[in-house]
Amino acid sequence: MVAFDHHELSLLILMSEALTAQIKQHLAAVIDPYTQQSLTANKALKSLEISDSKVVLKLRKGYPVALASETLSQLIQQALRDVVFEQRDLDIEIEQHIISHSVQQGTQAVKGIKNIIAIASGKGGVGKSTVSANLALALSRAGANVAVLDADIYGPSQPRMLGISGKPDALENKMLVPMRNMGIKIMSIGFMIEEDTPMIWRGPMVTQALEQMLRGTAWDDDGQDVDYLIIDLPPGTGDIQLTLSQKVPVTGAVIVTTPQDIALLDARKAVKMFEKVEIPIFGVIENMSVHICSKCGHQEAIFGAHGAEKMAEQYNLELLGEIPLEMGIREQADSGKPIVESAPDSDAAAIFVQVALRVAAQLSMSKQDFASKFPNIVVEKS
Repeated sequence: MVAFDHHELSLLILMSEALTAQIKQHLAAVIDPYTQQSLTANKALKSLEISDSKVVLKLRKGYPVALASETLSQLIQQALRDVVFEQRDLDIEIEQHIISHSVQQGTQAVKGIKNIIAIASGKGGVGKSTVSANLALALSRAGANVAVLDADIYGPSQPRMLGISGKPDALENKMLVPMRNMGIKIMSIGFMIEEDTPMIWRGPMVTQALEQMLRGTAWDDDGQDVDYLIIDLPPGTGDIQLTLSQKVPVTGAVIVTTPQDIALLDARKAVKMFEKVEIPIFGVIENMSVHICSKCGHQEAIFGAHGAEKMAEQYNLELLGEIPLEMGIREQADSGKPIVESAPDSDAAAIFVQVALRVAAQLSMSKQDFASKFPNIVVEKS
């Protein structure tokens, strides 16, 4: 055992404190590529331990990190390359801690759900359901507990896209058990009817069905809360969207559009709707951005170029990603195994993963929901 005199000990402590301050300073200058903020924002740096041979750094992020930790670790190593002395090893530990975030006032929390993300579009045919399914699978791959609610009552497509058939079971309390496939939970009106049966319902019946599926499903039937519930909305700004804004605790929304001018026109209406009902918008996804030829790989912007980018700039929103018009994306969605699941190493799957991480990271920077922390207060007459 090496003994140090008082002067040597004081010097070592000062050197350790100086190195600690230097490491923290360099870390604070690193920009998280998903939140676009400092890597240590929101008290992400949990601990920093320094010894003669090792520096142990522990971070906690508010979004799933299974597919992001390698990128974050590389950024940290580059930032600390000249700070951590050669004789010291650098150990980096990154964990995730996904919590509930604030929602619009006057809405009641859904048991078993931490955060609800609405995927919306101004018009049909822009690939919103395909995007919803792939984002859900990407978040699951990234390490989150994910569920999908198919809110398109008139045209439910998630059962087909996610490769599920049959009817959900019911518990003794009449709550429905969500269907499962590919690691995520799913609920859709499509499970209750035949695939070719039309839903000839008026608005009140549609909104009631949405509420029943949302609150009548035992999302935590396996004892685990859902980190993210993806709600695949129908196109437009009608009854479902109004019910969503008034009665469903939505953490935030994502707008899906194509570069086409007519699609962007309707997407702007969706943006305005969410602004009016005070639901945050995490950003815009441009689907069918460029057509990629399956034969030669040639790219062509057949629906126009940079439309979503210009719209995002106009409304001060983030362009979350540009999804190509690629045959594999359509084919795999139609076959019930979206491309994130069927071809996880493909370029298209990588884009969906990056978009999903950006959405989750944007959400993680929202205000925390403290409503569940407070006890219920009951006033009784004596």
